Amino acid sequence: MSVAVIILLVGLTSLVLTRWLARTDAAICILDQPNERSLHSVPMPRTGGIAICAALFLGWLLHLLFSPAQIPVQIFMGTVLVFCVSILDDRYGLPHYLRLIIQFGAALILIRSGFVIDGDIIPGIALSPGPVLTLLTVMMSLWLINLYNFMDGMDGFAGGMTVIGFGVLAILGWQQGDALFSGAAMAVCAASAGFLWFNFPPARIFMGDSGSTTLGFLVAAFAIWASRRGIAWVWVTLVVFSPFVVDATMTLLRRAVRGERIWLAHRSHYYQRLVQLGWGHRRTVLAEYVVMLICAVAALAINGESERMQQLVLLALAVGYLCIAVAIHIMEIRRNASI
Repeated sequence: MSVAVIILLVGLTSLVLTRWLARTDAAICILDQPNERSLHSVPMPRTGGIAICAALFLGWLLHLLFSPAQIPVQIFMGTVLVFCVSILDDRYGLPHYLRLIIQFGAALILIRSGFVIDGDIIPGIALSPGPVLTLLTVMMSLWLINLYNFMDGMDGFAGGMTVIGFGVLAILGWQQGDALFSGAAMAVCAASAGFLWFNFPPARIFMGDSGSTTLGFLVAAFAIWASRRGIAWVWVTLVVFSPFVVDATMTLLRRAVRGERIWLAHRSHYYQRLVQLGWGHRRTVLAEYVVMLICAVAALAINGESERMQQLVLLALAVGYLCIAVAIHIMEIRRNASI
């Protein structure tokens, strides 16, 4: 069975399962009740992550049966671990500390098998292998797992980021002639695309923690995997997913400086603020897609370029994000002044 056929089956499986799970009378139905963080006003099924992960696991199983090259077992084990604790959390609501312990265990699975961040943190700054890089690997893994969950708060947002992000990783793998990595990334892309069909505004289903945290772990794992196989530095992958990384990180820092309890639900992410400014889900998510595509092109352009060029592109992206943050702040000031 060819990789293309497996990817097609993954996408179709996700599409069919998501359509079934989107029904309120489905055998598996967990409803997302609106709260102070939510941008939706009515209960919505949040089982899309089950469809994404089931389709992905099917693809990995088929790859195991029909391909001699195998996806690293540590990625599979960590993914299953994060998915299982997250689906239990969606259903029963687990304590924060328990989820964090399990997520830490998933990060340790990567580290124990040698999946550690390489020394090149950003262009021009390198660290020697050792405890610092191990600690950074744990921190990056835990942050990506949770920030993906934080950013999954708008129709079509996390699904779109996954499709574009892992699509770019697949292209990077293909450029380096790495069929295994490229096919594995494309499988994640296809599984998310099947879900996105029913999650694009107006959404009929959400992915829930079972989808968002699992995908966050996969971003961390694939970032390290890409680096180990010489496909792209870890920071290149973070550039691809920077629409999520920057928004979540800047929001966390801003709330921490204000003395707010950063672990509580809120609606102060930049994308949430745009929706509240009257942009709505569709317009906001389409604007975010444009930002994602710009970051995707930037990552593809700088991978393998000179250190100077890489630094210039990173600086340009940083300035761009700063301009977006300032623009949103100005729009809020004008809205408040007109009330």
